[in-house]
Amino acid sequence: MRLSVAVVQGGPSTEAEVSRASARGVAAALEEAGHQVVRLELDAFLAESLRTGGYDVVFPVTHGAVGEDGCLQGLLEVLGLPYVGSDVLASALAMHKRVARVLFERDGLPVARGLSLARGGSDARAAAERARREVGARLVIKPSAHGSAIGVARIEADAPLEDVARAIDAVWAIDEHAIVEHFARGREVTCGVLHLDRPQALPPTEILSPRDPFYTYEARYAPGRSVHVCPAKLPAAVTARVQQVAERAHAALGCRDLSRVDFVVGDEGDPNAVTLLEVNTLPGMTATSLYPEAAAAHGLPMPRLCDALATRAHTRGPTQRMPPRPLPQ
Repeated sequence: MRLSVAVVQGGPSTEAEVSRASARGVAAALEEAGHQVVRLELDAFLAESLRTGGYDVVFPVTHGAVGEDGCLQGLLEVLGLPYVGSDVLASALAMHKRVARVLFERDGLPVARGLSLARGGSDARAAAERARREVGARLVIKPSAHGSAIGVARIEADAPLEDVARAIDAVWAIDEHAIVEHFARGREVTCGVLHLDRPQALPPTEILSPRDPFYTYEARYAPGRSVHVCPAKLPAAVTARVQQVAERAHAALGCRDLSRVDFVVGDEGDPNAVTLLEVNTLPGMTATSLYPEAAAAHGLPMPRLCDALATRAHTRGPTQRMPPRPLPQ
């Protein structure tokens, strides 16, 4: 089936350039699969472009604010267009890590000990004291609603309290909520979920960043800055656990089509401990991205992957709505 596909990219986000790089990869894959593709920018003119374009399906490849948090998905719902990826609610839940944590904990998933600190609730020094008191000495501090490791700081046990306060302040400069979690010192692992007929975990990938302290923004997107081992060389039981938790996290948020779930495997005293970090509903699709690499290891090269996702969204169609009911007389 040859579809007319609008690939949506960019937007007012810190990750806009990443999104445009992903969109180039998706557009090329869809064209190779035989579809007609147009790339559209997530801007004030998008609604009119989509309304008049006659597209069969929309393929969002947006990251961060407005594009990944349910806002774009809400526009597509209003326009009555079928689209790839999670709906409004699941997109918003996954984007806001403080809310996702609550749902993960409710479902018994293995999240790190942590808390959320609201901007304005206290000064950074008092927040740092609370973090050390309630979470522990080793900390990861990150924004609630940003991706691509933007704003993330890792604090060692021997770091002074002032370092914790500065990291919290830096997050508050870009987000209303700072997430503070126990810093599990282990292997960085990610696991994609492909949801066609049912959610199915892809082979997990271990991420090595030899030139960076962890999988930073630069390590993610600069060519040659990170090494991906897919499938990850994990014990069979740990691989199964990662895949199981990935599928359950995908389901806990109500995701559909695709997601990528991030983990730390191991911590001091337990090399096989699995810690769930977050779910990404629109994972990167650049030349160095993890999701298409894992799909290829699963037997789905990029053109077949993008074709399957676009076809599924088109077959699903726009969200069904009830007709208006007359007021009772």
